[in-house]
Amino acid sequence: MLTDNESGISTYKGEERALRADRIGLGGLLLSVLAASAPLMVVAGVMPTTYAVMGIVGQPLLFVLLGVVLVLFSVGYAEMSRHVHNAGAFYAYIARGLGGTAGAGASVVALVAYSAMQVGIYGIFGFEVAGLADKYLGTTVAWWIPSVLAALIVGVLGWLKIDLSAKVLGVLLIIECAMVVVFDFAVIGEPGPEGLSLAAFNPETLAGAGLGTALCFAFASFVGFEQAPVYAEETKRPQVVVRRAMFLAVGFAAMFLALSSWALNVASGPSRIVSDAQEQSAGLLFFLAEGRLGGTFTDIMHIFFVTGMFAAMLSFHNVVARYAFAMGREGLLPASVGRTNRASGAPGTGSMLQSAVSLVVILVFAVTDDKPHGDPTAPVLNLFTWMGNVGALGVIVLMATAAVAVIAFFVRRGAARVQAWRLVCSGIACAAMITVIVYTVKDFDVLLGAEPDSPLSWILPGIIGLAMAGGLVYGRVLRSAKPEVHRRIGLGNEAFQLEKTATSQAAAAGREGDA
Repeated sequence: MLTDNESGISTYKGEERALRADRIGLGGLLLSVLAASAPLMVVAGVMPTTYAVMGIVGQPLLFVLLGVVLVLFSVGYAEMSRHVHNAGAFYAYIARGLGGTAGAGASVVALVAYSAMQVGIYGIFGFEVAGLADKYLGTTVAWWIPSVLAALIVGVLGWLKIDLSAKVLGVLLIIECAMVVVFDFAVIGEPGPEGLSLAAFNPETLAGAGLGTALCFAFASFVGFEQAPVYAEETKRPQVVVRRAMFLAVGFAAMFLALSSWALNVASGPSRIVSDAQEQSAGLLFFLAEGRLGGTFTDIMHIFFVTGMFAAMLSFHNVVARYAFAMGREGLLPASVGRTNRASGAPGTGSMLQSAVSLVVILVFAVTDDKPHGDPTAPVLNLFTWMGNVGALGVIVLMATAAVAVIAFFVRRGAARVQAWRLVCSGIACAAMITVIVYTVKDFDVLLGAEPDSPLSWILPGIIGLAMAGGLVYGRVLRSAKPEVHRRIGLGNEAFQLEKTATSQAAAAGREGDA
């Protein structure tokens, strides 16, 4: 049973305010966070685009360098995860380091950013499924139909137990990664005309006007590893499991992405990779794979390209549902959002809310498609590109802010000397991320493929700015109007444990008074 007190905080009266503990281990957590990065989608979609549009031949080196930056970020972030276990992750860390108002601002940004990334994938998912239906079934399907069906299925899985979702994500992720690795080794065994060249790891290959935008694309390819703390309340031994999952995820992603982008480079040849990517676009991987592994393998890879997107959508859905749950539990959203499903222990209301948002956005893009039979590229060029880039920018902003919060958290606790090397790592990572943010905002028109004077180049990144500003204002209002709510931002279950203790003490005092 749940009750709401006068301050707007829902009083802890049962397990409906707590996520079910011990439901996911290291393996399940690792697979869940890696699925969000959709490895096959990155290799087949992001990498060819980076080669073609930005002309940066040294993409493999870029992944190595960003991997180092994210390891530095994870040093402080992982240490923070030992002290704070909250499904609100980013905003909880920021609140504990920089205060409740900053935490409120971060909570809104997190909700907007991850929702945007998840909804964006529905666009390219629908486009690809419609293409497969036309190719193999000879059936014309509007892109939004498979997108809507996927949103409904994802919603059902999000309502069920997290360990079931982890199993679904795990199977799909392992298969898609295995297929890419098979391609990588096939290229090593049968390289392109320039042989097994290591030219892509030469720092000189990073020179060019497209470096800033390439940084943005490469950074977005890593998104997912930072989600591990979101599941801290549901893991076994969170102090150990969460940090291990983060480091393993970053390390795997860096090696996988560097190897796979190098394999594409070698398959075409360093001198031809840019022109081949411009000619083949998102079909580059399948074109290169078919010549080495045959049409059947390529067709199967194309199918798992689609299932990989589904895995990413489910992973992002789970994260958004948990952010919404944490916000509802702490009074940042209506109390009903902070309830879990009694049967599964999953954040059911948050899951339904995210499903409703996804369906509305998909249908809005479908209705505004002005072609008689639908523009087949609209979901890719608009829904996927717009939402994906908005979400990526939001996540980078959250990472940079979280790095500052980590420093503030340990300094306030008087642990700066003990944690000195971790704080230095956080400072370096923050500086690198701010650089990426500046490039992202400056070149947002390039990311969108829009004209330099397009209003979208400031409207879309402005969504993140507006979310942050709105969240900060909301935090200030709570500080004045509902100080108890403001004080508990980022505390998660700790707030309710304190409330239970206070309630018990008050009851005991009452009984003593009666006696």
